[in-house]
Amino acid sequence: MRSILIVSVFWALAACATAVGTAYGPADAKGYGYEETRIETNRYRISFAGDGATPMAVVEDYALLRAAELAIDNGFDWFRIIGRSMDEQEKGGVGLGAGVGGGGRNVGVGVGGNLGNIGARKFYTARLEVLFGSGEKPADEAGGEIYDARSVIETIRARIDGAPAQ
Repeated sequence: MRSILIVSVFWALAACATAVGTAYGPADAKGYGYEETRIETNRYRISFAGDGATPMAVVEDYALLRAAELAIDNGFDWFRIIGRSMDEQEKGGVGLGAGVGGGGRNVGVGVGGNLGNIGARKFYTARLEVLFGSGEKPADEAGGEIYDARSVIETIRARIDGAPAQ
C-alpha cells in the first residue's frame, strides 16, 4: 500500500511540474482553446476550454478576450454579456481508499474510508453569450455586464504578455 501511495504522489507531482496551461488560440484537436458560433449579426456564443493546468480565472479571461476580438473584427466597439457559465470537471488522478475488517465466529467489524484522488486535475470551460454594439458604451443597467472591447483586449493581452496594463 505504501509503495502505491509513493508512486501516486510522484506521478501527481510530475504532472504538476510539466503543466503549463492552454495557450490562447483556436481549439486544438483535444478541444482546448476558443470556439465561437455566430447567432445573429451582432450576437455570438463563445467558449474557452482549458486543460487541467489552466486556472479558472485564465479560462474566463480568454473567453472575454475572444469576445472583445470578435467585437472589433466585426466593426463593433463594446459587448454586453447576456449569458455566462463556467463548467468544471475533475479528471485523472488515482483514487485511494483504506479499509480494515475483522471478526470472530459471530461478530463482524468493518472500517473503511476514502482518501480522495491524488493527482486529479480540474478542467474549466467558460461559456459566454454576447451582444455587440457600436458607439459609446451604454451605462450598465440592472447589473448588466458591458465591456469596452479595446480596453478588454489591452488589459488581458498585457496579462498574457506579462506587461502592466496602461
